Amino acid sequence: MRITDWPSSERPREKLLSSGAASLSDAELLAVFLRVGVAGKSAVDVARELLNDFGTLSSLFAADAGQLARVKGVGSAKYTQLQAARELTRRALGEQLQLPGALDSPTAVRDYLRLSLAGLTYEAFLCLFLDARNRLLASEELFRGTLTQTSVYPREVARKALAYNAAAVIVAHNHPSGNTTPSASDLTMTRSLSRSLALIDVQVLDHFIVAGSNIHSFAEHGQL
Repeated sequence: MRITDWPSSERPREKLLSSGAASLSDAELLAVFLRVGVAGKSAVDVARELLNDFGTLSSLFAADAGQLARVKGVGSAKYTQLQAARELTRRALGEQLQLPGALDSPTAVRDYLRLSLAGLTYEAFLCLFLDARNRLLASEELFRGTLTQTSVYPREVARKALAYNAAAVIVAHNHPSGNTTPSASDLTMTRSLSRSLALIDVQVLDHFIVAGSNIHSFAEHGQL
């Protein structure tokens, strides 16, 4: 059955207009975004198939064009739209982090890191460079691949911190395995980075490990 044949109160767009976006399920929100389905499937059906295939919204947004193409009706146009939506959301969260006091609450930081790192199939190391008032100056992915204390170079982080005149950094990386538990290498790398940046008066405020929707904070666990 086409969505236009549904009762108006059950159609995703009408439901959004009457009750707000928060009232929609993940599949319904995706259906609004997809706009149309394919032969024999409504937009909600296609959205549910995408969520079943990728498991989470984070994994869906991190998928490449080839992976999305496995689902009938999702071609390059939908891929570019999804990527644009993801980047717009990431930039909006980045703008929030530039406001005074934004880091007093960790929610925006965690949301930003989930959007940047969750769902990636490779390990990536992200640095948030902050000014003396803990406002975001810049966010950069500095390293990619298997991350160890020998592949994350403190001097490169220090060079970037000096270039931005940063007073502090928050670092983060992802675990594609889905386990947020820090490895011995993660702990060694974090302590090495903290010692190196202290030499140029730059403080490491936290190190986060992102695994899907879960995040581990080194600061909260006394591991800095």
